[in-house]
Amino acid sequence: MRLEGEELTCVRGGREVFRGLAFTISSGEALLVTGRNGAGKSSLLRLIAGLVRVAGGRLEITGADSERSIPEQAHYLGHQDALKTSLSVAENVGFWTRYLGGGGSVQAALAAVGLDALADLPAAYLSAGQRRRLSIARLVAVNRPIWLLDESTSALDAQAQQCLAKLMAEHLALGGMILAATHGPVGLEKARELRLGAAP
Repeated sequence: MRLEGEELTCVRGGREVFRGLAFTISSGEALLVTGRNGAGKSSLLRLIAGLVRVAGGRLEITGADSERSIPEQAHYLGHQDALKTSLSVAENVGFWTRYLGGGGSVQAALAAVGLDALADLPAAYLSAGQRRRLSIARLVAVNRPIWLLDESTSALDAQAQQCLAKLMAEHLALGGMILAATHGPVGLEKARELRLGAAP
């Protein structure tokens, strides 16, 4: 599987964020998207996720499920944790597995991020780091080949960061791909770097 962007242009709020951007990533690879604040790191991930319109250029995937769009084959983990605080920890993951069409085990996903003991706790009572881990559980519960991670280690302690690094390594070993917008290390030693220029 190969994901390729060519001469991509992104416009948000009437402002051109970037123009002429190109990248390629294949199965088993990770790409770190770096650059100053405002350079377009988050915008690029949101563009791939289908949350921002492609204003110019081409975004194409080959060797994947031809019946599904790129966003339908991607997980987007943004700055905000997409949780329903009135639901329990397990109910949140169960919601995502039903909504996204995954058949994974809720309990196994929670165990993978160390939240299985809190399965029945309302998400409203979780700490910031626990909420982040609950969001990461969605990546495990629903199998999608493309992970789009935007500052994924924010609010995570050292142990949780190691857990995420292990999950990312396992995802790559199974042929997945990861694009991670970051200002610092995320535990992907062999990742390539795509550095975006500063916004004007």
